[in-house]
Amino acid sequence: MFRLWLQAAGLLWLCGGSVGGSGRLYSEEDPLVILGSSSLKPTVTNSSSAWLVQFYSSWCGHCIQYSSTWKALAQDVKDWHEAIAVAVLDCAQEENFEFFVAHSSAADKGTIYRGADREVRSVRQLMVNILQNHSRTERPQSCPPLEPYSAAQLLPLLGQRSDHYTAIIVEEAGSFVGREVILDLLQFSGVEVRRALASDLPLLDVLNMAAFPSVYLLHPNGSHAPLHSEKPLRFFFSSLLRSLPGVQRRSSSEVAQMGALQDGGTSGPWRDFDRSQVYTADLESALHYLLRVELAAHGTLEGAELKVFKDFVTLVAKLYPVGGSVVKLMETLSDWLLGLPLQQIPYQAVLDLVDNKMKISGVFLGAELRWVGCQGSRLGLRGYPCSLWTLFHVLTVQHDAAPAALDGSGLEGEAAPVLQVMRRYIRTFFGCKECGRHFEQAAAASMDQVTSREDEVLWLWNQHNRVNTRLAGSLSDDPVSPKAPWPSPALCPACHEESNGVHVWNHANVLAFLRRHYGASNLNPRYSLTSPRLHAGAGPAQTRRPQEERPAAGGERRKGEDQVELRPIQPGPRRGEQAVLIQGEGGFWILGLGFTSVDMSLCVVLYGSSCLFLMLLFFFFKVRSRRCKLRHARLHV
Repeated sequence: MFRLWLQAAGLLWLCGGSVGGSGRLYSEEDPLVILGSSSLKPTVTNSSSAWLVQFYSSWCGHCIQYSSTWKALAQDVKDWHEAIAVAVLDCAQEENFEFFVAHSSAADKGTIYRGADREVRSVRQLMVNILQNHSRTERPQSCPPLEPYSAAQLLPLLGQRSDHYTAIIVEEAGSFVGREVILDLLQFSGVEVRRALASDLPLLDVLNMAAFPSVYLLHPNGSHAPLHSEKPLRFFFSSLLRSLPGVQRRSSSEVAQMGALQDGGTSGPWRDFDRSQVYTADLESALHYLLRVELAAHGTLEGAELKVFKDFVTLVAKLYPVGGSVVKLMETLSDWLLGLPLQQIPYQAVLDLVDNKMKISGVFLGAELRWVGCQGSRLGLRGYPCSLWTLFHVLTVQHDAAPAALDGSGLEGEAAPVLQVMRRYIRTFFGCKECGRHFEQAAAASMDQVTSREDEVLWLWNQHNRVNTRLAGSLSDDPVSPKAPWPSPALCPACHEESNGVHVWNHANVLAFLRRHYGASNLNPRYSLTSPRLHAGAGPAQTRRPQEERPAAGGERRKGEDQVELRPIQPGPRRGEQAVLIQGEGGFWILGLGFTSVDMSLCVVLYGSSCLFLMLLFFFFKVRSRRCKLRHARLHV
């Protein structure tokens, strides 16, 4: 049996899930509260919010089918939880059955809903109506006013300075958009949302509005104007208001203020950037942190770890869409790793090659973190995780644009090579093990369903959005760049649609946007670190065209390229000692033993001097020996 129970004493309760046992319909990963008979009263009694509760049976076929709708509803209204929260209680559990029988028919304890229409939009509108119809004394403390304002209340605000934005949503009497946007912005500071009716003619004459619903925005400096939205939909209005300068999620704002006191401010000077572009500085910073910091936790690479690292380097060398010093480094590193017969190598050998101690011309990777599109408002926010996501987004799009780039690499046989390499890298090397566990769970659940390059691009985008949704409002959420569904309506209006009152993605338009956004032509070289060895016009931001073929390991180089020879040296006399000889412009250099080209030059000089000295000694004793023989012969005669 399915029932919705609305607690009336200032509470609206929304819940879903089973308590204990196997085969649960809901889990802690879902954006709702899982209740049992022992936790229901303590949770609901004297709560500052309303609750909407679903009583269900985990063996009920209809309840099982409806669980996906209930989860979608909980996700849709998760930002409303201060006014109305969502929960579930499994009546099939023995410890919950007696409680359900005792309370399910008690109308004075709440309102039982038995309506036939239980789709997301209908239940959401039911929640809004119950909140609005509560008297002021019974309304949840955090629930803002949902009644429409009049022209007499709103017109005096025009031209007035304030410390926040005021958004006036003008709509028809039967519309729910205004009230839903008010609840959507409940968790955000810096903006106040009020609604007015299209029948208020004095207000319409002043605001000069003719299409409904529409938003009129009052700025803190006293200016005011209509807020342009590509589509008159709730999701568009909410996203636009959340993206206004200074508008922040309340919980993140408080954390950011405490963090600023602890960290002493931001991580460095703020770099202006365009959100519609991808910055190569973020990609280079990701590789710098990955190769010089994250990989350093592994003193020796061997076995499966070495194989994962080889695959990652090969993938980046083949698909990195920006030419110049970074690609030269990754190709050099890839050639060295693929031509290496040893089963283990010291990390120091990798680091020395990344730092280009052998002075190979054109090889360079900046040793500085320069976050641009991934910069956080303070230390500890965004940065490397954001840039790693960005790097793999770029690689999936590049693989989609140039699938032949992986031919001969050993990765071309996998259905989703970029995702598979990413999965193995995160499982093996990524520093946050809890994050890696979440990603592995997602990969195990659905990555095998990826059968095309288009699926590969969309799968990574979808998982990234899932992570953003889970972490929104958490301690890791940046108040300046809050985690939200991406791309936003401002970046891609065609990506967003509405079906039965619920936001949905247009996947065809999303794919087109991702190809354009992460494509080689949209990479911005501003803020990138350039190699001091490169002449003018040969910077690392030069875009490589997809049709350019890259040489396979050990194959012929393009004309004009520096010849770099990498060959192994047999293990030294000490156990575990290994080295690799690299020949480049700077001469010979032995990886893993700490010898530079200067050291090798001194060795050659000393070797030559020693040889000359030994030859002189040889001739000296040879001549002396002959003289001694001649004297001995004369005496004998």
